[in-house]
Amino acid sequence: MDRTILLATSNAGKLRDFAGAAAPFNIKIANLPNFSSLPEVVEDGSTFEENARKKAESYSLAVPGEIVLADDSGLEVDALSGAPGIYSARYAARNSQNNDVRNQDVQNNGAPNNVQRSAQPRTIDEANNARVLRELKSVPYEKRTARFVCVLVAARDGKTLATFRGTAEGIILDAPRGKKGFGYDPLFYFPAIQRTFAELDAEEKSRYSHRGAAFRGFLEWYRATSSQQVLGSDAVSNRSRRTSNQQ
Repeated sequence: MDRTILLATSNAGKLRDFAGAAAPFNIKIANLPNFSSLPEVVEDGSTFEENARKKAESYSLAVPGEIVLADDSGLEVDALSGAPGIYSARYAARNSQNNDVRNQDVQNNGAPNNVQRSAQPRTIDEANNARVLRELKSVPYEKRTARFVCVLVAARDGKTLATFRGTAEGIILDAPRGKKGFGYDPLFYFPAIQRTFAELDAEEKSRYSHRGAAFRGFLEWYRATSSQQVLGSDAVSNRSRRTSNQQ
């Protein structure tokens, strides 16, 4: 299969992750044409699926007749009652004074606007990781269980075609490890390979990650629907595939 799949995101890390997941199948991942000029979709849903559906349906209207993928993903820490969850991208800024940061699909390569750069410069990722570490400071290793969650939605012409869920189970370390990846990857230790996600390149990470699992679910659906020649029809699949990577 030699095909380009459109992904609606401004997050360079997500583009790398999905490109890594697609590479073994000779599929290329590309952003929507002129994505930066499209109206921003506010992620105000209460679940990963609600946010992913909203993005996929909205952005698919920009490319009539094409399948568009969008995801919402985040980290769920058991000792924090599932936080940061859907607020993962803005966890450090959440509940801060004078802050009205929305949970947008942002690039994690700069400091939050409300952070004084002169005080202690840090990226959004570093600030988010620092908050998680503070909140887990007194939690023993065996109780620092967590999972990454990704809900990936395929849509066309404003309608959801299918949803796919992927998870990856791991442990939150007490200090970052690795320089690759993004987000909470340096803290997320995957016991099966005894490394953090930040110690893996994009293609290797996709074998174990939540996005890799969700993308493989999409690929299975995509191949089936392609063979049935329904990709160009008005048929809408409400199937939701759930896949997970265990410790």
